[in-house]
Amino acid sequence: MTSPTQTPAPARRRAKFHALTVASVRPLTENSVEVTFDVPEELREDYNYLPGQYVALRRDFDGQEVRRSYSICDVSDPGTISVGIKKDLGGLFSTWANEELAPGMTIEVMNPQGAFTSKVHVTSMNNPEALVDAESARTAKPHIVSFAAGSGITPVMAISKAFLERTNDADVELVYSNKGQNDVMFAEEIGDLKDKYPTRLAAHHILTRENRPNPLYSGRLDQEKLDLLLDRVIDVERVDEWFLCGPFEFVQMIRDTLAARGVAAEKVRFELFTTGDPADGPSPARGRQIQIDSNEKTYTINFHLDGTDSTSESPVSANETILNAALRSRPDVPYACAGGVCGTCRAKVITGEVEMDENYALEPEEVEAGYVLTCQTRPTTDTLTVDYDA
Repeated sequence: MTSPTQTPAPARRRAKFHALTVASVRPLTENSVEVTFDVPEELREDYNYLPGQYVALRRDFDGQEVRRSYSICDVSDPGTISVGIKKDLGGLFSTWANEELAPGMTIEVMNPQGAFTSKVHVTSMNNPEALVDAESARTAKPHIVSFAAGSGITPVMAISKAFLERTNDADVELVYSNKGQNDVMFAEEIGDLKDKYPTRLAAHHILTRENRPNPLYSGRLDQEKLDLLLDRVIDVERVDEWFLCGPFEFVQMIRDTLAARGVAAEKVRFELFTTGDPADGPSPARGRQIQIDSNEKTYTINFHLDGTDSTSESPVSANETILNAALRSRPDVPYACAGGVCGTCRAKVITGEVEMDENYALEPEEVEAGYVLTCQTRPTTDTLTVDYDA
Protein backbone atom coordinates (compact mmCIF):
# COMPACT_ATOMS: atom_id res chain seq x y z
CA MET A 1 0.00 0.00 0.00
CA THR A 2 1.63 3.23 -1.12
CA SER A 3 0.95 6.72 0.11
CA PRO A 4 -2.22 7.65 -1.82
CA THR A 5 -3.21 10.72 -3.74
CA GLN A 6 -4.56 13.70 -1.83
CA THR A 7 -8.34 13.52 -2.16
CA PRO A 8 -11.01 14.64 0.30
CA ALA A 9 -12.26 12.19 2.92
CA PRO A 10 -15.03 12.40 5.50
CA ALA A 11 -14.09 14.48 8.52
CA ARG A 12 -13.98 12.74 11.88
CA ARG A 13 -13.73 14.22 15.31
CA ARG A 14 -10.54 13.73 17.33
CA ALA A 15 -11.11 11.24 20.11
CA LYS A 16 -10.92 12.73 23.60
CA PHE A 17 -11.96 11.46 27.03
CA HIS A 18 -13.89 13.40 29.65
CA ALA A 19 -15.12 12.31 33.08
CA LEU A 20 -18.93 11.90 33.00
CA THR A 21 -21.26 11.07 35.87
CA VAL A 22 -23.59 8.08 35.62
CA ALA A 23 -27.19 9.29 35.79
CA SER A 24 -28.88 5.88 35.74
CA VAL A 25 -28.28 2.17 35.24
CA ARG A 26 -31.37 0.39 33.89
CA PRO A 27 -31.55 -3.42 33.58
CA LEU A 28 -32.53 -4.59 30.09
CA THR A 29 -32.15 -8.33 30.53
CA GLU A 30 -30.54 -10.56 33.15
CA ASN A 31 -27.18 -9.87 31.53
CA SER A 32 -27.43 -6.38 30.06
CA VAL A 33 -27.99 -2.81 31.18
CA GLU A 34 -28.57 0.61 29.71
CA VAL A 35 -26.19 3.18 31.21
CA THR A 36 -27.04 6.86 30.91
CA PHE A 37 -24.49 9.60 31.52
CA ASP A 38 -25.13 13.24 32.31
CA VAL A 39 -23.40 15.58 29.87
CA PRO A 40 -22.67 18.99 31.42
CA GLU A 41 -23.49 22.12 29.47
CA GLU A 42 -19.85 22.91 28.70
CA LEU A 43 -19.29 19.48 27.09
CA ARG A 44 -22.48 19.16 25.07
CA GLU A 45 -20.83 20.18 21.84
CA ASP A 46 -18.22 17.44 22.36
CA TYR A 47 -20.92 14.81 22.89
CA ASN A 48 -23.20 15.62 19.97
CA TYR A 49 -23.69 12.44 18.01
CA LEU A 50 -25.31 10.74 15.06
CA PRO A 51 -27.56 7.71 15.59
CA GLY A 52 -25.35 4.63 15.20
CA GLN A 53 -22.17 6.05 16.72
CA TYR A 54 -20.38 4.68 19.79
CA VAL A 55 -18.35 5.87 22.75
CA ALA A 56 -15.39 4.20 24.44
CA LEU A 57 -15.34 3.88 28.22
CA ARG A 58 -12.07 3.83 30.14
CA ARG A 59 -11.35 2.61 33.67
CA ASP A 60 -8.43 1.27 35.69
CA PHE A 61 -8.71 -2.25 37.11
CA ASP A 62 -5.94 -2.98 39.62
CA GLY A 63 -3.67 -0.50 37.89
CA GLN A 64 -4.42 -1.74 34.37
CA GLU A 65 -6.23 0.61 32.03
CA VAL A 66 -9.10 -1.09 30.22
CA ARG A 67 -11.03 0.46 27.31
CA ARG A 68 -14.24 -0.87 25.83
CA SER A 69 -16.47 0.56 23.10
CA TYR A 70 -20.27 0.62 23.43
CA SER A 71 -22.84 1.91 20.98
CA ILE A 72 -25.18 4.77 21.77
CA CYS A 73 -28.65 3.28 22.02
CA ASP A 74 -31.04 6.20 22.12
CA VAL A 75 -32.06 9.37 20.36
CA SER A 76 -31.75 11.53 23.42
CA ASP A 77 -31.59 15.16 24.46
CA PRO A 78 -28.23 16.97 24.37
CA GLY A 79 -27.88 16.66 28.17
CA THR A 80 -27.52 12.87 28.28
CA ILE A 81 -25.97 10.01 26.38
CA SER A 82 -26.96 6.33 26.80
CA VAL A 83 -25.19 3.08 25.91
CA GLY A 84 -26.15 -0.58 26.09
CA ILE A 85 -23.71 -2.95 27.83
CA LYS A 86 -24.14 -6.71 27.63
CA LYS A 87 -22.15 -8.90 30.02
CA ASP A 88 -19.60 -10.98 28.13
CA LEU A 89 -18.42 -14.29 29.52
CA GLY A 90 -15.21 -13.42 31.35
CA GLY A 91 -15.50 -9.79 30.29
CA LEU A 92 -13.83 -7.63 32.92
CA PHE A 93 -15.44 -4.31 32.02
CA SER A 94 -18.88 -5.58 31.03
CA THR A 95 -19.18 -7.71 34.18
CA TRP A 96 -18.24 -4.75 36.37
CA ALA A 97 -20.70 -2.50 34.54
CA ASN A 98 -23.55 -4.97 34.99
CA GLU A 99 -22.82 -5.87 38.60
CA GLU A 100 -21.23 -2.82 40.24
CA LEU A 101 -21.75 0.33 38.19
CA ALA A 102 -24.23 2.66 39.89
CA PRO A 103 -25.65 6.20 39.55
CA GLY A 104 -23.32 8.87 40.86
CA MET A 105 -20.14 7.08 39.77
CA THR A 106 -17.81 8.82 37.33
CA ILE A 107 -16.26 7.17 34.26
CA GLU A 108 -13.94 8.42 31.54
CA VAL A 109 -16.05 8.55 28.37
CA MET A 110 -14.68 9.22 24.89
CA ASN A 111 -16.60 11.64 22.70
CA PRO A 112 -18.78 9.87 20.09
CA GLN A 113 -17.03 8.22 17.16
CA GLY A 114 -17.87 5.85 14.32
CA ALA A 115 -19.29 5.77 10.81
CA PHE A 116 -22.13 3.27 11.29
CA THR A 117 -24.57 6.02 10.35
CA SER A 118 -27.14 6.63 7.65
CA LYS A 119 -26.23 8.04 4.27
CA VAL A 120 -29.81 8.20 3.09
CA HIS A 121 -30.37 11.53 4.78
CA VAL A 122 -28.18 14.47 5.55
CA THR A 123 -28.09 14.56 9.35
CA SER A 124 -26.54 16.81 11.97
CA MET A 125 -24.96 15.97 15.29
CA ASN A 126 -27.48 14.93 17.96
CA ASN A 127 -30.23 16.55 15.94
CA PRO A 128 -32.33 13.71 14.54
CA GLU A 129 -34.89 16.24 13.36
CA ALA A 130 -32.38 16.96 10.59
CA LEU A 131 -33.47 13.65 9.07
CA VAL A 132 -36.31 15.68 7.62
CA ASP A 133 -34.04 18.10 5.79
CA ALA A 134 -35.08 19.67 2.51
CA GLU A 135 -37.12 17.30 0.34
CA SER A 136 -34.55 17.61 -2.43
CA ALA A 137 -31.93 16.08 -0.12
CA ARG A 138 -33.89 13.05 0.99
CA THR A 139 -35.24 9.84 -0.45
CA ALA A 140 -39.02 9.74 -0.74
CA LYS A 141 -40.46 7.19 1.70
CA PRO A 142 -37.13 5.52 2.44
CA HIS A 143 -37.11 1.84 3.40
CA ILE A 144 -34.47 0.82 5.96
CA VAL A 145 -33.65 -2.81 6.85
CA SER A 146 -31.50 -3.83 9.82
CA PHE A 147 -30.07 -7.21 10.81
CA ALA A 148 -28.85 -7.38 14.40
CA ALA A 149 -27.63 -10.18 16.65
CA GLY A 150 -27.54 -9.90 20.44
CA SER A 151 -26.14 -6.58 21.58
CA GLY A 152 -25.87 -5.56 17.93
CA ILE A 153 -29.33 -4.11 18.48
CA THR A 154 -27.82 -1.20 20.44
CA PRO A 155 -26.85 1.13 17.55
CA VAL A 156 -29.75 -0.17 15.49
CA MET A 157 -32.17 1.08 18.17
CA ALA A 158 -30.85 4.62 17.84
CA ILE A 159 -30.99 4.48 14.04
CA SER A 160 -34.48 2.95 13.95
CA LYS A 161 -35.92 5.41 16.47
CA ALA A 162 -34.44 8.34 14.57
CA PHE A 163 -36.10 7.27 11.32
CA LEU A 164 -39.43 6.46 12.94
CA GLU A 165 -39.73 9.41 15.30
CA ARG A 166 -38.16 12.14 13.19
CA THR A 167 -39.63 11.38 9.77
CA ASN A 168 -43.22 10.98 8.66
CA ASP A 169 -42.79 8.31 6.01
CA ALA A 170 -39.68 6.15 6.56
CA ASP A 171 -40.32 2.40 6.83
CA VAL A 172 -38.09 0.36 9.14
CA GLU A 173 -37.70 -3.41 9.04
CA LEU A 174 -35.74 -5.23 11.75
CA VAL A 175 -34.46 -8.81 11.83
CA TYR A 176 -33.18 -9.47 15.34
CA SER A 177 -31.52 -12.74 16.40
CA ASN A 178 -31.15 -13.90 20.02
CA LYS A 179 -30.83 -17.17 21.93
CA GLY A 180 -34.22 -16.79 23.62
CA GLN A 181 -36.91 -14.34 24.62
CA ASN A 182 -35.14 -13.46 27.86
CA ASP A 183 -32.07 -12.38 25.92
CA VAL A 184 -33.84 -9.75 23.80
CA MET A 185 -32.38 -6.36 24.68
CA PHE A 186 -34.79 -3.42 24.37
CA ALA A 187 -37.71 -5.82 23.96
CA GLU A 188 -40.13 -3.38 25.58
CA GLU A 189 -38.88 -0.46 23.49
CA ILE A 190 -39.23 -2.46 20.26
CA GLY A 191 -42.78 -3.38 21.27
CA ASP A 192 -43.62 0.23 22.05
CA LEU A 193 -42.29 1.37 18.70
CA LYS A 194 -44.31 -1.34 16.95
CA ASP A 195 -47.47 -0.18 18.76
CA LYS A 196 -46.77 3.45 17.89
CA TYR A 197 -45.81 2.84 14.25
CA PRO A 198 -47.72 -0.34 13.27
CA THR A 199 -47.57 0.33 9.54
CA ARG A 200 -43.99 1.59 9.44
CA LEU A 201 -42.08 -0.86 11.65
CA ALA A 202 -41.81 -4.61 11.02
CA ALA A 203 -39.85 -6.57 13.63
CA HIS A 204 -38.84 -10.19 12.92
CA HIS A 205 -37.47 -11.94 16.03
CA ILE A 206 -35.33 -15.02 15.45
CA LEU A 207 -34.71 -17.23 18.50
CA THR A 208 -31.88 -19.68 18.04
CA ARG A 209 -32.65 -21.88 21.08
CA GLU A 210 -36.42 -21.66 21.30
CA ASN A 211 -39.10 -22.98 19.01
CA ARG A 212 -41.45 -20.49 17.40
CA PRO A 213 -44.66 -21.18 15.43
CA ASN A 214 -42.93 -20.19 12.19
CA PRO A 215 -39.81 -22.35 11.66
CA LEU A 216 -38.25 -19.48 9.70
CA TYR A 217 -37.79 -17.68 13.02
CA SER A 218 -36.46 -20.65 14.99
CA GLY A 219 -32.83 -21.72 15.03
CA ARG A 220 -29.68 -20.01 13.86
CA LEU A 221 -29.88 -17.59 10.94
CA ASP A 222 -28.09 -19.67 8.34
CA GLN A 223 -27.81 -19.24 4.60
CA GLU A 224 -31.07 -21.11 3.92
CA LYS A 225 -33.09 -18.95 6.33
CA LEU A 226 -31.47 -15.77 5.06
CA ASP A 227 -32.37 -16.63 1.47
CA LEU A 228 -35.96 -17.35 2.50
CA LEU A 229 -36.19 -14.01 4.31
CA LEU A 230 -34.88 -12.14 1.30
CA ASP A 231 -37.11 -14.08 -1.10
CA ARG A 232 -40.39 -14.07 0.85
CA VAL A 233 -40.31 -11.41 3.59
CA ILE A 234 -38.04 -8.51 2.63
CA ASP A 235 -38.49 -6.72 -0.65
CA VAL A 236 -34.81 -6.33 -1.53
CA GLU A 237 -35.48 -4.04 -4.47
CA ARG A 238 -37.25 -1.50 -2.25
CA VAL A 239 -34.52 -1.18 0.37
CA ASP A 240 -32.63 2.11 0.36
CA GLU A 241 -30.16 1.23 3.09
CA TRP A 242 -29.10 -1.85 5.05
CA PHE A 243 -27.65 -1.87 8.57
CA LEU A 244 -25.85 -5.01 9.81
CA CYS A 245 -24.48 -5.35 13.34
CA GLY A 246 -23.26 -8.50 15.05
CA PRO A 247 -20.42 -11.01 15.10
CA PHE A 248 -18.16 -11.38 12.08
CA GLU A 249 -19.68 -14.54 10.59
CA PHE A 250 -23.22 -13.17 10.91
CA VAL A 251 -22.40 -9.86 9.25
CA GLN A 252 -20.17 -11.34 6.55
CA MET A 253 -22.77 -13.90 5.48
CA ILE A 254 -25.37 -11.17 5.00
CA ARG A 255 -22.93 -8.86 3.21
CA ASP A 256 -21.88 -11.62 0.81
CA THR A 257 -25.50 -12.60 0.15
CA LEU A 258 -26.61 -9.04 -0.55
CA ALA A 259 -23.63 -8.51 -2.87
CA ALA A 260 -24.50 -11.71 -4.76
CA ARG A 261 -28.03 -10.35 -5.20
CA GLY A 262 -26.73 -7.15 -6.76
CA VAL A 263 -27.11 -4.80 -3.79
CA ALA A 264 -24.64 -1.93 -4.15
CA ALA A 265 -21.93 -1.89 -1.47
CA GLU A 266 -22.62 1.76 -0.67
CA LYS A 267 -26.13 0.81 0.47
CA VAL A 268 -24.82 -1.60 3.11
CA ARG A 269 -23.63 -0.19 6.43
CA PHE A 270 -22.09 -2.65 8.89
CA GLU A 271 -20.46 -2.81 12.29
CA LEU A 272 -18.76 -5.79 13.94
CA PHE A 273 -18.35 -6.95 17.54
CA THR A 274 -14.91 -8.29 16.60
CA THR A 275 -13.23 -9.47 13.42
CA GLY A 276 -13.55 -13.08 14.50
CA ASP A 277 -9.80 -13.47 14.99
CA PRO A 278 -8.97 -15.09 18.36
CA ALA A 279 -6.07 -12.66 18.64
CA ASP A 280 -8.50 -9.73 18.69
CA GLY A 281 -8.63 -7.72 21.84
CA PRO A 282 -7.67 -4.31 23.17
CA SER A 283 -3.96 -3.67 23.38
CA PRO A 284 -2.41 -2.38 26.59
CA ALA A 285 -2.68 1.30 27.37
CA ARG A 286 1.06 1.65 26.79
CA GLY A 287 2.93 0.40 23.77
CA ARG A 288 4.58 -2.98 24.15
CA GLN A 289 8.10 -2.38 25.38
CA ILE A 290 10.78 -3.34 22.86
CA GLN A 291 14.53 -3.52 23.31
CA ILE A 292 16.39 -1.89 20.41
CA ASP A 293 19.97 -3.02 19.77
CA SER A 294 22.43 -0.30 18.79
CA ASN A 295 23.12 -1.77 15.35
CA GLU A 296 19.58 -3.02 14.64
CA LYS A 297 17.70 -1.67 11.64
CA THR A 298 14.65 0.38 12.61
CA TYR A 299 11.76 2.24 11.08
CA THR A 300 11.42 5.88 12.05
CA ILE A 301 7.75 6.67 12.66
CA ASN A 302 6.86 10.34 12.89
CA PHE A 303 3.36 11.30 13.95
CA HIS A 304 1.42 14.50 14.45
CA LEU A 305 -1.09 14.57 17.30
CA ASP A 306 -2.89 17.50 18.92
CA GLY A 307 -0.65 19.96 17.10
CA THR A 308 2.56 18.33 18.33
CA ASP A 309 5.10 16.24 16.43
CA SER A 310 6.57 13.09 17.99
CA THR A 311 8.86 10.29 16.83
CA SER A 312 9.21 6.63 17.73
CA GLU A 313 11.79 4.13 16.56
CA SER A 314 10.46 0.68 15.66
CA PRO A 315 12.76 -2.33 15.07
CA VAL A 316 12.10 -3.97 11.74
CA SER A 317 12.30 -7.37 13.44
CA ALA A 318 9.49 -6.46 15.87
CA ASN A 319 6.92 -6.16 13.06
CA GLU A 320 4.86 -3.87 15.29
CA THR A 321 1.98 -1.60 14.35
CA ILE A 322 2.15 2.16 14.09
CA LEU A 323 -0.18 2.38 17.10
CA ASN A 324 2.06 0.29 19.33
CA ALA A 325 5.15 2.27 18.38
CA ALA A 326 3.35 5.59 18.85
CA LEU A 327 2.01 4.61 22.28
CA ARG A 328 5.57 4.21 23.56
CA SER A 329 6.13 7.91 22.90
CA ARG A 330 2.64 9.27 23.59
CA PRO A 331 0.16 7.39 25.84
CA ASP A 332 -2.59 9.77 24.66
CA VAL A 333 -2.60 8.36 21.10
CA PRO A 334 -6.29 7.62 20.38
CA TYR A 335 -7.54 4.05 20.18
CA ALA A 336 -10.44 1.99 21.51
CA CYS A 337 -10.78 -1.58 20.18
CA ALA A 338 -7.28 -2.06 18.68
CA GLY A 339 -8.84 -4.72 16.46
CA GLY A 340 -9.51 -2.87 13.22
CA VAL A 341 -13.21 -2.53 14.00
CA CYS A 342 -13.93 0.89 15.50
CA GLY A 343 -11.78 3.38 13.55
CA THR A 344 -10.73 5.46 16.56
CA CYS A 345 -7.01 5.13 15.77
CA ARG A 346 -7.42 6.50 12.25
CA ALA A 347 -4.55 8.62 10.88
CA LYS A 348 -3.48 9.88 7.48
CA VAL A 349 -0.26 8.75 5.81
CA ILE A 350 1.69 11.86 4.85
CA THR A 351 4.97 10.34 3.68
CA GLY A 352 6.23 6.79 3.32
CA GLU A 353 4.53 3.51 2.54
CA VAL A 354 2.56 1.08 4.69
CA GLU A 355 0.65 -2.20 4.75
CA MET A 356 -2.71 -2.45 6.49
CA ASP A 357 -3.76 -5.95 7.64
CA GLU A 358 -7.47 -5.51 8.32
CA ASN A 359 -10.00 -2.76 7.81
CA TYR A 360 -13.58 -3.01 9.04
CA ALA A 361 -14.01 0.67 9.89
CA LEU A 362 -12.78 2.95 7.12
CA GLU A 363 -14.82 3.87 4.07
CA PRO A 364 -13.26 3.23 0.64
CA GLU A 365 -12.93 6.96 0.04
CA GLU A 366 -11.00 7.32 3.30
CA VAL A 367 -8.53 4.61 2.29
CA GLU A 368 -8.20 6.22 -1.13
CA ALA A 369 -7.39 9.53 0.56
CA GLY A 370 -4.56 7.96 2.54
CA TYR A 371 -6.16 7.13 5.88
CA VAL A 372 -5.23 3.96 7.74
CA LEU A 373 -6.12 2.21 10.98
CA THR A 374 -2.85 2.52 12.88
CA CYS A 375 -3.67 -0.54 15.03
CA GLN A 376 -3.59 -2.65 11.85
CA THR A 377 -0.87 -0.86 9.86
CA ARG A 378 2.88 -1.37 9.67
CA PRO A 379 5.53 0.70 7.88
CA THR A 380 7.32 -0.70 4.84
CA THR A 381 9.73 2.22 4.28
CA ASP A 382 12.55 3.44 6.51
CA THR A 383 10.71 6.62 7.40
CA LEU A 384 6.97 7.12 7.82
CA THR A 385 4.91 10.15 8.80
CA VAL A 386 1.25 9.97 9.82
CA ASP A 387 -1.13 12.68 11.00
CA TYR A 388 -3.74 11.86 13.64
CA ASP A 389 -5.14 15.38 13.38
CA ALA A 390 -5.91 15.19 9.65
